Amino acid sequence: MRDVAVVGFAQRQEAEIADESEVELMVPLMDQVKKSVGLSQQDIGFTCSGSSDFLAGQAFSFVMTIDGTGPVPPISESHVEMDGAWALYEAWVKLQIGDIDTAFVYSYGRPSRGSLRDVLATQMDPYYVAPLWPDAFAIEALRARLLLDSGKVDERQLAEIASRSRAHAAGNPNAVRSSPKSVADILAEPFAVDPLRPSDLPASADGGAVMILAAGDRARELCDRPVWIRGIDHRIDAHSLGVRDLTRVESAEIAAHHAGVADDKIDFAELHAPFTTSEFLLAEALGLDGDTVVNPSGGALAAHTMMASGLIRVGEAATRIQAGDGDRAAAHASSGPCMQQNLVCVLEGD
Repeated sequence: MRDVAVVGFAQRQEAEIADESEVELMVPLMDQVKKSVGLSQQDIGFTCSGSSDFLAGQAFSFVMTIDGTGPVPPISESHVEMDGAWALYEAWVKLQIGDIDTAFVYSYGRPSRGSLRDVLATQMDPYYVAPLWPDAFAIEALRARLLLDSGKVDERQLAEIASRSRAHAAGNPNAVRSSPKSVADILAEPFAVDPLRPSDLPASADGGAVMILAAGDRARELCDRPVWIRGIDHRIDAHSLGVRDLTRVESAEIAAHHAGVADDKIDFAELHAPFTTSEFLLAEALGLDGDTVVNPSGGALAAHTMMASGLIRVGEAATRIQAGDGDRAAAHASSGPCMQQNLVCVLEGD
């Protein structure tokens, strides 16, 4: 396997970006990352993006954003209708083939343009569940009730996760929920969707992320401290909620095993956990202990950009390793109801 590293990353997240198109949102980020490593679009071997035309409400909406990359003369390009973390995976595979040394990855979303929690009902089973139109928060509340009634977690543990997320997000300029709140204050909140409180739910954000990958010696030429992808894997659980054990995330467990999370100490983990219940289950699935700092950025509880939050988790972890905050991290991305699909990668610095 070729050594592949993250050499550049940029992101932007705000509660609402109302007066800019996706192209206007992404071009400054694209230019920033390319400039940071001294590359032009024509120097990059492969470009892959992640977004959702369905959520954008426009067929082939991603084509407009490709214009922002500078695709003339023609470039080698691909797109995934998934979170940008899966675009990263495709780019990583392309780099493994060996005919290119650099790849450009980006993703974006603007959930403020509609009611995302309602629209996501369309991803449910089309015969038995989708016609009932259960919103995404209600589906997660069902999982939360199962966890609480089984005794696997209690309300205080969930409130502790929410409080810690806010504390970590205080130093994150891209967080949209960063005001401190004690565990007691969170437990005093009225239920938003019983048994979940407002602080248990994600802080929705518009935004995007851009990343550059490079292989081997090329990575060392472009970056003082490349962050190497030492393992990466993604798995999927069954579509139907009724055949899954919602008190665990089996696909994340399998992905973490194949990515090598348990092979050595994890200094910190960036988990794509939009709900407090998500973070609790993912920490268990990845086998994280008390020595691992979970979501030092505040995570998706602090700012959740649909279609980009997973790629942002990878970028956040890589940025901290480059800054010397740790040597080994786990990054995670998810998609689908109750984290049906999960991607896990392990990052290490030189």
